[in-house]
Amino acid sequence: MSTGDTMRAMIVREWGGPEVLTLAELARPEPGVGEIQVRVHAAGVNPVDWKTRASGSLIAWGTPPILGWDVSGVVSAVGPGVSLFQPGDEVFGMPSFPAQAGAYAEYVVGPTRHFVRKPREIDHIQAAALPLAALTAWQTLVDTAGVRAGQRVLIHAAAGGVGHLAVQIAKARGAYVIGTARADKHDFLRDLGADELIDYSAVDFAETLRDVDIVVDGIGGAYGERSLRVLRPGGHLVTLPDADSVPDTTGRDVRAGWTVVEPDATGLREIVDLITTGRLRVEIDTVLPLTEAAKAHLLGESGRTRGKIVLSVA
Repeated sequence: MSTGDTMRAMIVREWGGPEVLTLAELARPEPGVGEIQVRVHAAGVNPVDWKTRASGSLIAWGTPPILGWDVSGVVSAVGPGVSLFQPGDEVFGMPSFPAQAGAYAEYVVGPTRHFVRKPREIDHIQAAALPLAALTAWQTLVDTAGVRAGQRVLIHAAAGGVGHLAVQIAKARGAYVIGTARADKHDFLRDLGADELIDYSAVDFAETLRDVDIVVDGIGGAYGERSLRVLRPGGHLVTLPDADSVPDTTGRDVRAGWTVVEPDATGLREIVDLITTGRLRVEIDTVLPLTEAAKAHLLGESGRTRGKIVLSVA
């Protein structure tokens, strides 16, 4: 832990492979009007981290660039006009996305309403694993697709960071949930509430499924076009990786689109309610120290993780 007015952070010295992540000592960020400063206890790792690390694309970066948006910690200072939190409060959130939040550091600052109080039922590691993935799942299923009880929902990459949370959110809303995942992850997904599972390495989902109301596509590429074939008339495909993966729906009675997660305290409070009532839990695949962020990226890029990777900071 640094002392005085400095902090340790993993910066990106240039865009490229995991090896570009470098430990540095920087000045602590100070909270401005309507902002809080948070002493970071844990930072979640997400695909957007390693994808932007490779090229720096899409994100409004600070100087130096510091990756990470998922953060859980303790409020250490508040800026002018802040009344929701005070120093000592435990909070978690996804501040500032898609601008730089800098969660791979000992301190972050962000708008007050990009955070919520951490529930006592989970620790900082679990809380840091939630914001980006859980908000992506919530905003996709609830805000964008309007999932309702009785609907059939197909979730690709169901055992992944977003996928395993989407399974539980869809179940909590009363949906019938179908997931694609390798066979060795089926027991895990059944335990989360999945009703039907398809081993994508052995079975073509596009040949076996029909009458699906909502598809959550966390893979992209050809999965989008193939997913259209399983939708019922009026069905909705939501693509997460990129806009280029959204298939053309001209002449088809279905909808398809790309959605990008946004900071959302209201959505986070809904997620907290699911946690405190026992309807949502986050799976932690691996916890690594901040200084091993490069190892976390290599692990994430392997595509073999179950749930989330988290960096322990404080």
